[in-house]
Amino acid sequence: MMYQKVLVPLDGSALAECALPQVKKMAKEGFVKDVILLTVIDIHPSAFMEGSDVTVIYQAQLDNSRDYFKNLQAQFQTEGVEVKTEILQGATAQTIADYARQNEIDLIVIATHGHTGMKRLMFGSVALRVMHESPVPVLLIRPDFCRAAGKK
Repeated sequence: MMYQKVLVPLDGSALAECALPQVKKMAKEGFVKDVILLTVIDIHPSAFMEGSDVTVIYQAQLDNSRDYFKNLQAQFQTEGVEVKTEILQGATAQTIADYARQNEIDLIVIATHGHTGMKRLMFGSVALRVMHESPVPVLLIRPDFCRAAGKK
């Protein structure tokens, strides 16, 4: 099966990047045509209440995201895989699901913390919320898969 558009949500963490080797492999083997890397800037409501300069916070996160994606694009290009990047603002899981719906995404590939039971209930999981909100299939990459592949 070939996927025309695959969305990979990233938050800048090594855990989120555990999805990247799988996506690169899928692209190199011809299972994926377009890879879109997405990050969502989600400014916590407390920033508004604390009187923080939300514009400054947003701009700093935007600049960091641009630099982060520039580096990732270079890594993908080195391996012969072209990627598109998107930086959006909003509630993370909902924004990811909305983007997938509005942009005819065929598959979302996202890493999960692998929490179970109470830990999942206490901390929540963006991956789990994306899975429930998504209009398309979601491939969850567990952290133990990443460790097995030699990543931390």
